[in-house]
Amino acid sequence: MRSTLLRVGGALAWGATLVGAAGVALHFSRSSARILVLAASGAPYLMCCALIGAGGCLALRRWGGAGAAAIVLATAVWTQAPLYAGTAGAADTPGGHAIIVMQANLLFDGADSRTLVDEVRARNVTVLTVNELTPAAIADLERAGLDGELPYRHLSPGRTATGTGIWSAYPLSDTVEYDGFVLNQLSATATIPGTGPVSVYAFHPVPPVYGIREWADELSRLRDILGRAPADRPAVAGGDFNATYDHAQYRALLSGRFADAAAQAGAGHLFTYPTDKRWPPLVGIDHILVAGGRAVAVETAGLPGADHRALVAAIHLDPPR
Repeated sequence: MRSTLLRVGGALAWGATLVGAAGVALHFSRSSARILVLAASGAPYLMCCALIGAGGCLALRRWGGAGAAAIVLATAVWTQAPLYAGTAGAADTPGGHAIIVMQANLLFDGADSRTLVDEVRARNVTVLTVNELTPAAIADLERAGLDGELPYRHLSPGRTATGTGIWSAYPLSDTVEYDGFVLNQLSATATIPGTGPVSVYAFHPVPPVYGIREWADELSRLRDILGRAPADRPAVAGGDFNATYDHAQYRALLSGRFADAAAQAGAGHLFTYPTDKRWPPLVGIDHILVAGGRAVAVETAGLPGADHRALVAAIHLDPPR
């Protein structure tokens, strides 16, 4: 009986280690297989199983298994550490103008407009990017006083999930709407006193459930758009990217000038979706990207009526050259 229990315990410990290894593999995977892309959203949860495997092998004195689990666990920690380590010296950014950027998915016109405007006002938000923006939501936000807080805007509303918008405390120019996407993708130039022109992007690629190839293609094209951002000025990009930090396709956006604001600030995992279930949000698919600046604090904010939490980043822009 004892030997049977030991065998079962050993098998479970090895199984947990293999699940952790699968989580690590998903973090690096560029597969276009639907099940693997969707599973990558939960990669950190799978990686945690390596800790169970290590504990089980140690308890059973399976030293080889414990060593294997320790390697998997160390690799898992290495993949997630950038979200917690932060950028050295982030709190000491000299001379840069500080802005507050908020990203919010409004669930069509379901989000409570007054709460959103209250958050903008209380947090001194200066740039707001929104997704799933409908004409009705625009009217509700106007009635709630958003234009009084952020008087400049570049909007492309839609009937359902297609709508996207940018509101700003600073004048906007060079407004662009990018063709060939399922949902609307926007950019504009904000002229910020003491800093000059700053490129602002509002993105919303399709979710992978729409189609893996379409999802990967849109993320790749957004990377190209960011790659063409003027290199002589700061830039920020907010959006529901429908991808987590554990999707290699999302991290490819960070291979150039742009960095993930949460990683810059060492904010860790910020779970934003879904908020319309009985359980807490499980994944972070809303992101703010920064080039020519550094995020010093990033956090989420509740948005009643929406199925996402909003994301708010305090960013110090680099001084003008």
